[in-house]
Amino acid sequence: MNDLLENISRIHTTEMGKERIRRNLSLADDTDVVKYCVDVIMRDNCVFTKQGKNWYAESDGEIITVNSYSYTIITAHAIHNS
Repeated sequence: MNDLLENISRIHTTEMGKERIRRNLSLADDTDVVKYCVDVIMRDNCVFTKQGKNWYAESDGEIITVNSYSYTIITAHAIHNS
């Protein structure tokens, strides 16, 4: 198990982060953004990469960026394949 999964209960984000993630993933206004991102991270097919100070969790066309020290979700994006 990696450090991100071991600290899953510490994952959080800011109000600005919530709005950015909602916009980037086209989520409804009433979506619990942290729960949504944790659910993505917990998927069986999620692939984790640590680069510098951030964790990247990629699953089903979505990538979640989490600071590896504070466990703050920085952003999330849909991956667009050309």
